[in-house]
Amino acid sequence: MENDQIKASTQSVEEAAKNPKNLGEMEGADAVGTVGRSDCGDMLRMWVKFKEEDGRKVIDRASFQTFGCQTAIAVASIATEMIRGKTASEALSMSGEELSSPLGPLPPMKIHCAQLVEDALRSALDPSAEKPATLTIPSGPSLADQIPPPSGKVKITLLTKTTTA
Repeated sequence: MENDQIKASTQSVEEAAKNPKNLGEMEGADAVGTVGRSDCGDMLRMWVKFKEEDGRKVIDRASFQTFGCQTAIAVASIATEMIRGKTASEALSMSGEELSSPLGPLPPMKIHCAQLVEDALRSALDPSAEKPATLTIPSGPSLADQIPPPSGKVKITLLTKTTTA
């Protein structure tokens, strides 16, 4: 990847991660898919709601939660917008690369984030599909339920990009 492509992709990912769309649980979802990756520790859950449109069952809306890096957040956000109006079959035909394409080419070490989103979508929309080798995560309403409560005090520190002269 050339330097300009990397810069553009990084900026797109940062912007999408700062302002994610469709973030959070969805009450009354028609389908829910959850995947996790033991190699990077990322987990993602996706909710999908359908509607009838012109005699077809299409995705009305989708939302997500993730314990992952900003690239996973960005790809999931973009993907939930991209699948709107598609049938389950049309959405399932989209690859991780297609789902992340509006962000530009991802660096090789971040391609797994797009695959994570594709796998969560597949888990939600095609329960009979062979599942990728991922962590087994019990189903439930929230990914936060999977994390044990902290002991003692917790300090949250926001990481920001710093520049040096």
